[in-house]
Amino acid sequence: MNDQYILGEYICVAAEEDGVSIIGMTRGRDTKFHHTEKLDKGEVMIAQFTENTSAIKIRGKARILTKYGEIKSGGE
Repeated sequence: MNDQYILGEYICVAAEEDGVSIIGMTRGRDTKFHHTEKLDKGEVMIAQFTENTSAIKIRGKARILTKYGEIKSGGE
């Protein structure tokens, strides 16, 4: 594994409702889903961008914290 990926960006996802989906998407020519997690209200997941993960899709109401600030998903 390349050191640049070990030092890759992290995000924190805090579920604000049951059933929030976090979907990891692959890097490369064809982007595909490669990993899915479900969070319930109050659960938190810390995720990292790696040599395999180039994008993370969040479905449901959640707070996403990054070094750039906070984003809310699943707004009404």
